[in-house]
Formats: sequence, structure tokens, C-alpha cells
Amino acid sequence: MADNRYATSAGGVSRRKLLGAVGSAGAVAVAGCSETNTGDESGDGELSGEVVVKGSSTVFPISDEMGQRFMEEYPGVNVTVDSTGSGGGFENHFCPGDADINGASRLIKSEEEDHCAENDVTPVEMEVAGDAVTMAVSPENDWVDCMSFDEMAQIWQEGGAETWADVNDDWPDEEFVLYGPDTTSGTFDWFTENVVGDAGNHRTDYEPTEDDNIIVEGIEDDPHAIGYFGYAYYEENQDRVKALGVRESEDDDCGDPGLQAASEGAYPMARPLFVYPSEEALQREEVAEFMRFYIENSSADWIADEVGYVPANQDIVDENLSTLEETTGN
Repeated sequence: MADNRYATSAGGVSRRKLLGAVGSAGAVAVAGCSETNTGDESGDGELSGEVVVKGSSTVFPISDEMGQRFMEEYPGVNVTVDSTGSGGGFENHFCPGDADINGASRLIKSEEEDHCAENDVTPVEMEVAGDAVTMAVSPENDWVDCMSFDEMAQIWQEGGAETWADVNDDWPDEEFVLYGPDTTSGTFDWFTENVVGDAGNHRTDYEPTEDDNIIVEGIEDDPHAIGYFGYAYYEENQDRVKALGVRESEDDDCGDPGLQAASEGAYPMARPLFVYPSEEALQREEVAEFMRFYIENSSADWIADEVGYVPANQDIVDENLSTLEETTGN
């Protein structure tokens, strides 16, 4: 993928930064992190309170697992994690001050920052993992294994193709059945900007949802269906759907979605993932300790092995810890 396309998707975050900051090859696992990554070194669970996490359905599996692991060490803290979409989380929960942390599969937008500022909420940006946006079809689809950006744009643009044959004469003359993220999703924003791109706006006549499992269910038994979501949902359901390889142009080689390919830059729909705790919430001990736990575990092997995303490397871990210390004062 060309650097300028990736930079556009991440508000100036270059692909070089992603590959240097996020990647299984460069990740340094946190060994024994459960014994060293909280402020209460005794591990006696005396910490108490509540941490509310909203936002991206793509980031949800990481945050949810982080919450479960944190509560095992600190049963006095209740961590709730809900999938609301990146934009839905910012708009309806985080910026109004009703959530402590928002997961995002894209950078926060300037209008969202303004909305937060109106409510005296100060977002603190932290990159925590990498993802490979995955285009998937039913296993019964036997006519396509790879698509170019142009072919995907023809399908997903407003007023775009109606049948598979409209895109390629060798494909069946059958109407698409389309499933995808809701407009509040960061994945929707990323795909619209980077794949649909100059072709125009994302089409609206599809089945939108914030639950990526619904996309899987819609695709698996319909040979004419197609949809997209974060890589973790494909990895969890690869016996139910078929992932398509992707090439940025017809002249490029086809890259299959995968963690190694994403970390090496060999997959053109790789992107970074973020969490945004608020500066105000970080003044509460339970939120600060949860974020410290989250950051230190973001480079752990289980991020790839159990969740299905590219772990952060130690440089990003250190940068996030420094940001946390500056924000909390300790």
C-alpha cells in the first residue's frame, strides 16, 4: 500500500510508523505482566471502582480481554466494555463524559475533539495494536479469491455495481447481498476513505451493523453475499467465511489478510488501532491502573494468539507509558 493512502487513513500516521510501532516480528512480549503491571504490587485486589469502555467493534475484543484479565487481579474493579462503533462511542458516550475510555479503529476527528472540549473531556491518544481489514464472502463462492481496490470500490460506492457480472464478466449475473459496518464505525470510515476513496461516497443500500458477528452470519450461507470487518472476526470464523486476498491495483500482487502480512506491509488494508482514555478519568486510580495494565499487555503474544491482532512493539509501549505518566503525574 502506498504511504500516502495509509497516512490519509491515520491522519498523518505513516505506514513506516505502523510497521515500526506495530508488528508481531518486532513485538516484545510482556513476560509475567500479571505480576508487575499494576500499582498495587501486592496483588491483593484492594483497588476498587468502575471503568467504562465504549467504542470500536474492532477494538472491542482486545479491550474486553484486557478487562477480564484486569478484573481477575482486581475483583474490586468492575470493567464494562461495550461495542458502540468508534464514532458512536465518541459521540454518545465518551465526549459527553459518560465513558472513561473509547476504542477507535481510526484517529479521532477534529469535530469529535471539539465535542469533547465542549464537555471538558480531554482525549489522550494511545496506539495499541494493528489490524488487517478483511473482505469476506461465503465458502460457496467459487469465482473470486482476490479483489483490487477498484473492484471493491465498484461494489461499495454509491450508485455502484448491482451484480457480480457488472464488475467482472466472468462472475455470475447475480445481485450482490451486502453486509458491512454501520456509519458510526471507524472501519466504515477507514474503508470509505481508503478504498471507496475518489469513487465517491459509500453506498447506503446494504445491511449495516455494529455487530460484526451479524456480518459473518449473513455471509456464510449466501454465495452472492460479501462484507468486511476486522481481521479478528475472520480468524474466529474462518471455518464459516472465506477471506479474499487484496491488491491495491491490477498490477500488484495479491496479498492475503494476516497478522504477519499486516506487520510487514504486504497486505494493503492494514491499519493501526487506538484507545482514547480521557485525561480527567485517568485521575481516578482504577482507570489509571487499568490503562497501565492495558499498555503493558499490548505487546503480549496473546494479542495475536488469542485475539487476532498485531501486538504493539516495545517502542509504542514505552511511548504510551510515558504519556500515561505525564497525564497522571506518576
